[in-house]
Order: sequence, then C-alpha cells, then structure tokens
Amino acid sequence: MLSVADAAARTRALVHRLPAEEVDLDDAAGRVLAADVLASRALPGFDNSAMDGFAARAADLPASLPVVAHGAAGHLPAPLPAGAAARIMTGAPMPPGADAVVMFEDADDGGATVTLPAARPGAHVRRAGEDIAPGERALAAGQRLGWGEIALAAGLGLGRLAVVRRPVVAIIATGDELVDVATPPGPGQVVDSSAHALAVQIAEAGGVPRYLGIARDRPEAVRALVERALACDVVVTTGGVSAGDHDHVRAVLAAAGVDLAFWKVAMKPGKPLAAGKAGDVAVFALPGNPVSSLLAFELFVRPAIATMLGAREVDRPRAPVVLPDGFRKPPGRTHYLRARLHRDGERLIATPHARQGSHMLTSLVGVDALVELDAALGELAPGATAPALLLRAV
Repeated sequence: MLSVADAAARTRALVHRLPAEEVDLDDAAGRVLAADVLASRALPGFDNSAMDGFAARAADLPASLPVVAHGAAGHLPAPLPAGAAARIMTGAPMPPGADAVVMFEDADDGGATVTLPAARPGAHVRRAGEDIAPGERALAAGQRLGWGEIALAAGLGLGRLAVVRRPVVAIIATGDELVDVATPPGPGQVVDSSAHALAVQIAEAGGVPRYLGIARDRPEAVRALVERALACDVVVTTGGVSAGDHDHVRAVLAAAGVDLAFWKVAMKPGKPLAAGKAGDVAVFALPGNPVSSLLAFELFVRPAIATMLGAREVDRPRAPVVLPDGFRKPPGRTHYLRARLHRDGERLIATPHARQGSHMLTSLVGVDALVELDAALGELAPGATAPALLLRAV
C-alpha cells in the first residue's frame, strides 16, 4: 500500500490549474485570483485629515491663530495662508500649505481664533499613497478573496476581477443499501449522508458540486453515472472501491478510460481509496463509510481542487497538539483521529472523540482537527505531541 505522502504526491500530479474568467466584484468573494492586481491609483488619493480638528502649518505652532476656513470631506479647500488655521473634519482634504492637524481635544477653540500647541509636520495627516502607491502590487495571484481583499479591490475602483474558473465536481454514490435523505430507510438500508457532506466540502474548497445520484451495485448502473460524470472537471465516487463481490467501481472506471494512479493507502480510516485520470478529468474513488470518505476528501480531493484553482494555500494548516492521555494503535497505517482542541497558553490540547469508528457520524460534529499518528507509531505516551490538520481556527 502507498503511504499517505506518496498518495498525496500522485494526486497533485493528476490536476492542473484551470483557466481564468472575469466576474463582477460582488460575485468574487471566495474566488481565487488568476493574476496579480496592480494599483492603478494611489490610496489615499490625496492628503487628508485623520482627525476632527484644526489644520495649520507646523512651523507656525504653538500659536493663537485666526480660523479662516472650514474643511469637510468631499470638498476641495482653498490654500491656507501662513499664520492661519482651518477647522477640518476627518477625511477632508488638507488645505494646500497646511502640513499638520491638531485635534479638537488639544485645541483651545475661541471661535474666530484658536490656540494650538506645537505639532510635528505630518501630525494626524494621511498622506496620499501611504496605503498603496500606483503600480504597487495590491493583490497576488493565487490569493483567495475575502472581505479584506474585496474592500481593497473596491477602493481601487475594480468592478471586475480575473479569477480562476471553479472546477465542477460530480458526486456519485454507490450501493444497494443507500437511500435518499427524503426516503425513510427500510431494513438494511442507510441514508446517503456522505453525498450531502461532500457537497459542502466541495463548495468550501472552491468547487461546484454536482450530485448525480445513487448507482446500485451493478456494473451497468455505475457505468451510466460515470459516463455522465466524466463531462465534469472532477469525479468523486463513494463506495464500491474495495475488493468485495459487489465492488464494481474500479473495473468500471478502467473500462471508461480512467488510468488509476493508485489503489489503497496505508491510512485509517480510508484505506480502500483509488485516484486516477481520464483525459483532463481527475477521478477519486472514495470509501463507502462516511467518515472514511469525508476524511479522504480532506487529505486528497481538497488539495487537488485548491491546485486546480491555483490557490497559494493548498493544504490545511498544521500544528503540533498535545494528547494528554496518549494513544495506542497497531503499527502499519497512519491514523487520523477526529479531535476537539482547546488552548492552554501556547499549547493546543487535543481531545479525540471517544468513538473513532469509520461509521460514527457523531465523531464529525464539532471536530476541530485531524490528529495524525505516523504509520510506524505503535504507542504515543501521555502528554506527547503529534501533528494535526487544523480544520478551523481555535
């Protein structure tokens, strides 16, 4: 069996970055930039006041000065004569000649005149271009656009952005035992929970999920959905990939022209896992147990989607975590423990879920991290640390 690291490396080789498309700024949140964005204008675009106060020449201060003007945001001021001051509001352009602002709290306002303390040149002044200068790189290719990036793009007047096209990801569930979520399960049947969770994982990763339904455990049924799915950018199947009498997925994929890069990974949960490629379409055959399929997605499919998007951050962040009670496992496979985390000063403390079975849906609720126990490891001593994939900030 392949190690997790080898399987991950082979997975990356299956995909390439997708082409770019332009979208409206209001539709760009969560998308990945296809090219660097250079500032076409300065931010701020003009010198302006950072405070409500009085604009003056620093060389004239301290002094009592006549108040000769009032500056408000959105209005161009007249030049300020030497030996005079102007009332000025936050964001208002600095009057030509003024180089400092004294805030109201530090001024003795007499109405027609004002007494101001000494101030250094540039005090409480926002200089043109101090945030970003024309021609400077504002946003980098591969950056995922959040609210901060959207704010900067809007400030630069960018109504459209070039982003990488989202991959369309087909989801196929397989198994005679599966029923749709709206169907009460009969004897021996279970609800297809994996497909709904995979759709969420795909969307969070930046893909477009397309659920094609449940294929029964017959080669022709699996083949019909696989043929439809190969029109997408990525195909994800669940179940039917092991070595049982009714596991037809690998044979069907091979017959459909999918060149499998590997089958079986030395990990728990998730050993029966295959990945390959048909033309430019990446195919992932995930295990049938829901925890196994969703964990395999995190380790292999999510990074593949990020690679297709050209994202700068492909992998989940990792951090060492402390397991107060340690852990025992048989050597031979890398184990991934669903765990909750809490902080103890600088340390992250992991509490693995009490139920680690690959069918235990409750072990996925509130999970913060996947604690990775090396394949060669047999026992982790109480209080020892292990690496973990962080699924959310703690």
